[in-house]
Amino acid sequence: MNHILVLFGLFLNIHLMFAQDLEVEIKNVKNSKGVLMVGLFNSEKTFTKEIWKGNTPKAAEGNMKVVFKNIPAGDYAVSVFHDENGDGKLNANLIGIPKEGFGFSNDAMGKFGPPSFEKAKVVMPLKKTVIITMKYL
Repeated sequence: MNHILVLFGLFLNIHLMFAQDLEVEIKNVKNSKGVLMVGLFNSEKTFTKEIWKGNTPKAAEGNMKVVFKNIPAGDYAVSVFHDENGDGKLNANLIGIPKEGFGFSNDAMGKFGPPSFEKAKVVMPLKKTVIITMKYL
């Protein structure tokens, strides 16, 4: 009976045995105002709507790194925006063009809005480092 309980416990936590860190390298941060809002999404359904894991480091001009710890194998997408004024949202002008810097995994871009999850998708554990170049329009 004890062996069954141990095996059951291992089965429930097997995803943790294969979990790895995902490093996000963020390039071209314009200045050190505000914070970066870095979101990790784990499904197409919630992409850009509901962050699975998030990180908000203080902005630093140039290049930055953010690490998400213990990420199980699967499909993910990363989004970043530079919240220069600290209001917690990506500010845009009257026609919807962002006033603050932004970026997505695979440097994916959408035509009018964010890219699809498929374009921004990274597969863990195959991809352990994601490079995002910030775009300021």
